[in-house]
Amino acid sequence: MSVDPTTAGAAVDLSAGAPAELRARLALALDVDDIVEAQRLARELRPWFGVAKIGLELYSAAGPEAIEVLVGDGFEVFADLKLLDIPTTIAKAARVVGSLGASYLTVHARAGVEHLKAGVDGFAEGASAAGLALPTCLGVTVLTSEGADPEALAERVAVIEASDCGGLVCAASDLDEIARLAPDLLTVVPGIRPAGVAADDQVRPATPSAAIAAGAHVLVVGRAVTRADDPPAAAAAVAAEVAAAL
Repeated sequence: MSVDPTTAGAAVDLSAGAPAELRARLALALDVDDIVEAQRLARELRPWFGVAKIGLELYSAAGPEAIEVLVGDGFEVFADLKLLDIPTTIAKAARVVGSLGASYLTVHARAGVEHLKAGVDGFAEGASAAGLALPTCLGVTVLTSEGADPEALAERVAVIEASDCGGLVCAASDLDEIARLAPDLLTVVPGIRPAGVAADDQVRPATPSAAIAAGAHVLVVGRAVTRADDPPAAAAAVAAEVAAAL
């Protein structure tokens, strides 16, 4: 798998790295089961990514250390743990993640306002107790591996707004509706696939430029870069495409 930098919109040369404001809009999905490999990938691709996403695979393998290591390496950490449990458990888990320095944490919106609000409050409390900046809790809407579901999307956006949640995770194809329903929420979009890269298990993928044009604030990019023949070149191409679309 490879990405040709010459296809990345306008001629923007970011082969040596991207500026900080662009890196803050790109999250690298570290979907591996080894902290050493995750740190190696993150360091190699740090010139283009300011956010490191830790999902269930890496968190299951390395636990809280994964967050601590990547925060220590200078990344904003996106703890994509998709918490879904009783409110007390969600609050306690979110508090721990907040105390570790994560900037973003996902909680499922499908369980309702009380559950999501527990995550919002717990995440903020953990960061505050550790003397850290206020983080952003993200409500999970309809997964990008699922088909579009406008009714479920509207219900979950309503839950997210009622929970004082700062943002949400959604497919690029949902962005127009979210802009109508909740224009002030931070939007994080996974399923990013440059043109010519396989969609894998993503039902509703989008190119970087299409997601940015639709209003995405942060793009989550994983296999399109980490499994590329030349990961730095692929990362530079994605960054250049985003820069050209802004």
